[in-house]
Amino acid sequence: MRYLILSDLHANWEALEAVARDAAGRYDRALCCGDLVGYGADPNAVVEWVRANCSIVVRGNHDKACTGQDDLEWFNPVARAAAIWTQTHLTPENADWTRALPQGPIVEGGFQVLHGSPFDEDEYVLAPEEAGQAFEYLEYRLAFFGHTHVQGGFIWNHARVETILCAHGGGDPQDMEIDPECAYLINPGSVGQPRDGDPRSAYALYDSDSHVVSYCRSSYDVSRAQKKIRDSGLPPILADRLSLGR
Repeated sequence: MRYLILSDLHANWEALEAVARDAAGRYDRALCCGDLVGYGADPNAVVEWVRANCSIVVRGNHDKACTGQDDLEWFNPVARAAAIWTQTHLTPENADWTRALPQGPIVEGGFQVLHGSPFDEDEYVLAPEEAGQAFEYLEYRLAFFGHTHVQGGFIWNHARVETILCAHGGGDPQDMEIDPECAYLINPGSVGQPRDGDPRSAYALYDSDSHVVSYCRSSYDVSRAQKKIRDSGLPPILADRLSLGR
């Protein structure tokens, strides 16, 4: 089975459209690690695409916040303003569907799909020490997660936990073979708001037959996404950061 793994779309339709076009014909099933909405100006278009195309979706912290399930006091002022804006712009049908998304991890084809950490969906896994704790809670040796907006992840090779570093700026996918003797936490990166210094949309492909993960990037119309954010009245910094990948 060939999987398209998405995460942290954040209502960026231009980015998602580019990824869908780039990945077309290269996958059989699409999965999403959460955060469909928040930050961007196209929550309904993104939610509707995910509803139509993703067979498994777990909720992210912004999905909860933007549908009234989470306390916005924990959000910084920019994220809080975006969540309030999204609450007023999501259609009732899309809000209900997003509100009903399940908490990860969810098992699919011998691996798990989650948003933050297997023991806490809102926990950031950014360093090997944090990944080491997360590996203890995995039920399978392979899991896909998001939340950090950083493409890469972590490998546990029995002796230690190592960081998977993805090269930025290249045009070809970065392939990695999965060793069945090791364990992996794979982050496909963020479709809608990358924070690893590469402004291109990030996603991953996973072939469960060949046991290969491909880290991919896709260029998109950043200026159009930025204009929509600025015209909508969302905080301008949400538009500015798209150019930087930060």
